[in-house]
Amino acid sequence: MKFTNRTVYTLLIALCLIGFWVFENFYTPDLYSAPDGEASKTEMNEMFLPSSTTGAIVHHDHFSLSYHEKYEQAEWVAYVLRKNHLTYDDRERPYFIEDPKVKTKSADWRNYKRSGYDRGHLCPAGDRRFSEYAYNETFYTSNISPQDRDFNAGVWNRLEMQVRQWAKKYGDIQVVTGGILEKGLWTIGEEDVAIPKYYYKIVSRGNVKNPKVLAFLIPHEESTSSLKNFVVTVDELERMTKIDFFEKMPDALESKFEAGKKTNNWKF
Repeated sequence: MKFTNRTVYTLLIALCLIGFWVFENFYTPDLYSAPDGEASKTEMNEMFLPSSTTGAIVHHDHFSLSYHEKYEQAEWVAYVLRKNHLTYDDRERPYFIEDPKVKTKSADWRNYKRSGYDRGHLCPAGDRRFSEYAYNETFYTSNISPQDRDFNAGVWNRLEMQVRQWAKKYGDIQVVTGGILEKGLWTIGEEDVAIPKYYYKIVSRGNVKNPKVLAFLIPHEESTSSLKNFVVTVDELERMTKIDFFEKMPDALESKFEAGKKTNNWKF
């Protein structure tokens, strides 16, 4: 049977299309799995978990998230930081890999390559040094967002270190954090990973009947200003994100702390 060049090219294109279809429908990303004998989890009280605007909630063993496919990142990541998590164990940084629990596939790490932006952790790897597995989990790409290097190493890092100080002083700290995802954001990579103009972090402690809550909204740029200058109300963050950050709490209880900015409950 004689094949013309045109026939060969047609067959190659057909094979490529079939290959892409198989990849899209049957590809399973790598998985950071718990070592044999390690069954510990760090579960957050569901009363402190936010709502999801996408319905794409993922629970890992040491943090949870709500993925927003349109912006190729989490709209929030939630986790608990405990005093006994605060270790200085030296961990070898693993590869960033796609999150196998995100049904629409989280963004490939290559989107960040030569973009000029850091792969900024939302649940910090430094908060999960107590376990190699917990540390590795933070390298799923669902847990990162494009961050300016000076911002990431500067004011954002200062806030992360402050949260660690609070965990050391007060005990368990519930954290919900992410970028403000909105229309018109610049993007990086082939998958158009959005670059937030602002990042937020909500920290809370105490029992669900009388929580102490503090919210931060920080422009995506380096700043030497006091962290107190970035304190906002939870209500303001909810207006910007359309997320109900304490949706499972009674409305009467929510209204007591979501409209306030009580920094006196927190030692800076």
